[in-house]
Amino acid sequence: MNTPELAAKIAIWRQKALDGTLTVEEMKEAILARREGRISASYASDTARRKKAKAEIPSADALLSELEGL
Repeated sequence: MNTPELAAKIAIWRQKALDGTLTVEEMKEAILARREGRISASYASDTARRKKAKAEIPSADALLSELEGL
């Protein structure tokens, strides 16, 4: 769910990303925050879960592990 607090954090993260000042920790926090919303959305449609995506989408865990290597 997109709360006012989360919306404010997202705005800050976006600005920091544009400025080039977003830290790895903030990036991880942003990924985890957005991932929570996607998890609940994935249960909304049975057909979406059954179909295979045309392009494989990397998991959030894989993205986070890539960030740790930076």
